[in-house]
Amino acid sequence: MRSGVRVGVDVGKVRIGIARTDFHGMLATPVETVPRGSGDVARILAIAAEVDATELIVGLPLSLSGGRTPSTEDAQGFAQALANATPLPVRMVDERLSTVSAQAALRASGRTVKSSRSVIDQVAAVIIVQHALDFERTAGRPPGVVVDPDEGQ
Repeated sequence: MRSGVRVGVDVGKVRIGIARTDFHGMLATPVETVPRGSGDVARILAIAAEVDATELIVGLPLSLSGGRTPSTEDAQGFAQALANATPLPVRMVDERLSTVSAQAALRASGRTVKSSRSVIDQVAAVIIVQHALDFERTAGRPPGVVVDPDEGQ
């Protein structure tokens, strides 16, 4: 297992959930919900710098059958923008059902979806980055695919 803080990113149309791991890659915790739009990439990179991140993990939304969706294209474009703006590696990992799992976890803790809007994206980011950690721990290799910053040039 590689050491270093990873920052998890759940890209949505309106909000972006941010989570982080501890240095040893054992646990993911929520950080912030960033509004989508002007300044979003800069804010995420500022968070990454604040926590001394070693890489960014962006969720790749696929359909249940593994196919591409409009959200897939959006998340890939956002990951490309991050990769073009930072020397840190940006990885995309399968995030199927992360938002559904986040909603279920919040409901189980007694919160309604309406009262959870401000944190649901953070919880989804926690699920994405925790899944990436678990994969790396069991597979013995980093998860997902690294985004090539040169592709966006």
